[in-house]
Amino acid sequence: MEFREIATFLQAAQLKSFSKAAKKLDYSQGAVTIQIKHLEAELGVRLFDRIGKQISLTHQGELFYRYAVTLTHNLEEIKDAMAATKELTGTLALGTIESLCSSVIPPILSEYHRSFPEVSVSITIDSPRTLLEMMDENALDIVYFLDKRVYDRKWIKVLEEPEEIVFTASSSHPFAGRKNLELDEVISQPFLLTEKAASYRSILDAYLAASGKKIRPFLEIGNTDFILQMLRENTGLSLLPLFSIRDDIDKGTLTALDVKDFHMQTWRQVVYHKDKWVTREMQEFLNLAGAGRKEEV
Repeated sequence: MEFREIATFLQAAQLKSFSKAAKKLDYSQGAVTIQIKHLEAELGVRLFDRIGKQISLTHQGELFYRYAVTLTHNLEEIKDAMAATKELTGTLALGTIESLCSSVIPPILSEYHRSFPEVSVSITIDSPRTLLEMMDENALDIVYFLDKRVYDRKWIKVLEEPEEIVFTASSSHPFAGRKNLELDEVISQPFLLTEKAASYRSILDAYLAASGKKIRPFLEIGNTDFILQMLRENTGLSLLPLFSIRDDIDKGTLTALDVKDFHMQTWRQVVYHKDKWVTREMQEFLNLAGAGRKEEV
């Protein structure tokens, strides 16, 4: 039994596809099929059910999967222990959403690069749902996102912090400094909003729908920096996480509006797949992101 066969088995099991595993490992599909057949012959069991183009683990396959994950983790731990004094030179595949990438992620990555300049980092920006699906397919190491609390037994959650969402305007807007603004008065104004797939936009739409209200933005865009620039020029209002406008509040360019009986929050969360070996590259990022607590979700 060769380790490469075990690694191929794990990729096929996680991706539920021989062809996807072949692409991920840079093998031909035929090579993946041969390795799996050799493994099955050596173990004397069938690891996958093959129905058409679909594959799924058999009972014996699920049992072997658990042992294979443990074995892989142990081998990676040995490698890390042997390389503990060496400089980090691996890769980190991070998934995040646009608003975090515009505010929270840059200072973390700047410090990360200063400490580990040889690590190659890739960032994928998309909706939380898409990013989490990519993580489940082993296409991302870590997902750092903003959404309602989400849980899955396949994930390890290492950070979960509440974030306030606020109506935002230029400091020169007529609403700036007013107390107890009426919600109807606020949502009647011209609005710039993130696209409907954005988590806090969905939360707003659901909140308003519960009261039979809706908002009709004059502009929808996935770029938070663009929205902030428009707000600074006093072009409409927006709804954004408080952390994304803190610098502007400190500079006096933007303000969080005081809206009567309105309180909304979302959750900043960091997760990785429970079957993913936490490399040193991953762990150092988690340390910088302040993710000290770990729990299966």
